[in-house]
Amino acid sequence: MQNLANWDGGPGPWILFFPLIWAAVVIGGVTFLRRTAWRARGGPWRPADAGRPSGDSPLVVLGRRFAAGEIDEDEYWRRLSVLEEHFGRLGKPGAA
Repeated sequence: MQNLANWDGGPGPWILFFPLIWAAVVIGGVTFLRRTAWRARGGPWRPADAGRPSGDSPLVVLGRRFAAGEIDEDEYWRRLSVLEEHFGRLGKPGAA
């Protein structure tokens, strides 16, 4: 009876498919996690609110009002400078 231990031809080139299959499983798992669970939290390496203003923050409200045309550019920059004086560097990475 020929089995893998006594076979003279060796495992053959099909043995290369096993690492490829495992690589596909790992890449597929990471891709799945990046598109679902990690995206909801902002990634596995940072909290969800790191450096980003929330939906009701003064900076977001100011940006929406400027985008909607409720205030002009001069008013936007004036109010933004007042917010930065009171709250520091809003919405910028590395803000304390």
